[in-house]
Amino acid sequence: MAPHSSPSHVTIREVGLRDGLQSIATVLPTDAKCEWLRMAVAAGQTEIEVGSFVPPRLMPQLADTAEVLAFAKTLPGLRASVLVPNLRGAERALEGDADLMILPLSASHAHSLANLRKTPDEVVAELARIRAARDASGRKTLIEGGVGTAFGCTLQGRVEPADVLRLMRALLDAGADRVSLADTVGYADPASVGRLFEQALRIAGDRFCCGHFHDTRGLALANVHAALLLGVTRFDASLAGIGGCPHAPGASGNAATEDLAFMVQAMGIRTGLDLPALLALRTQVAGWIAGEPMHGALWRAGLPKTFQAVPEPV
Repeated sequence: MAPHSSPSHVTIREVGLRDGLQSIATVLPTDAKCEWLRMAVAAGQTEIEVGSFVPPRLMPQLADTAEVLAFAKTLPGLRASVLVPNLRGAERALEGDADLMILPLSASHAHSLANLRKTPDEVVAELARIRAARDASGRKTLIEGGVGTAFGCTLQGRVEPADVLRLMRALLDAGADRVSLADTVGYADPASVGRLFEQALRIAGDRFCCGHFHDTRGLALANVHAALLLGVTRFDASLAGIGGCPHAPGASGNAATEDLAFMVQAMGIRTGLDLPALLALRTQVAGWIAGEPMHGALWRAGLPKTFQAVPEPV
């Protein structure tokens, strides 16, 4: 597949309220989460993962997801997504009228058992049940099958690309509206991203929707660029790069939202995001989670004097 010319617009889905907060000890109050959402939307964010419907005893940081989702639904122009680990979680997402629910599937058998207590193929079967429930509900909630540990796993080691692609195809066959790939533990590099994403796009076409890269080894933005060259235009990121995976040792740090937005805009690609407003939000969140690890470079150096934001269409 030949490289695409640079896209005119990239969508950055904020995952800090889920992937970020689940990985730190601080339990952010619901009011603070709602203020985060309000400020993020004011900064131009249109897609935000607001939480996860997992049992509160397992993840108290996300116990208020239903309340946060209800607030998100009041914000004009925001598409609110939630992570669901199973059918019960999906039923709660449907009750809350989430715009999108993401079922995570790990291509690593070992990680799948640690994270979801199911084999990858059992997760595919769960997605089929979720699709049936969604269709019966009459809701318009989209279903995304997210294939994680797509480039390797700290628990299992090598994950075969053929397994990743088989499982992605199986999710589509089971009823996923769209699929995405995640470098859950930060093993990817630009060349491996190019190879795997090229094959994924051949299989899924326009139903391939998103890349999710962790910055564990400092390559998240380089990996985004490799996917951009293939025409991928939606990426997950977390404000200040907070987050990781509690069942993948060493998997700290998502791509930082503000750094990714800066890189893309510096390339002349629109994001709809106001970088000074994002940096102000980062400062606000830093006060709420004081003492927790935060990452990123733009907040240290600031915007270069030569930087010019890409004008948004009127």
